[in-house]
Amino acid sequence: MLVVIIIVAVLFGAAALAAVYRIIRGPSLLDRVIASDVLVATVMCAIGAEMAINRHTDGLPVLLALAMFAIVGSVSVARFMSKQDDA
Repeated sequence: MLVVIIIVAVLFGAAALAAVYRIIRGPSLLDRVIASDVLVATVMCAIGAEMAINRHTDGLPVLLALAMFAIVGSVSVARFMSKQDDA
């Protein structure tokens, strides 16, 4: 089981680093927004995996707050970009 945990941690770390790289180097605003959504989803998955490994539910409020942040942020950016397209 320790090998699986290490592999999962490495994969989540690689996904987070790739998302941060795209946030920093993204050529457009939409690339950065998508990368930030990917980063939030990766953090949520990592928290969920940690809760499953340690068999507790202490991180559920954090997961709910991150999910709310991701949805509100995505909708806000989509509305902002749609208003820019009209102009």
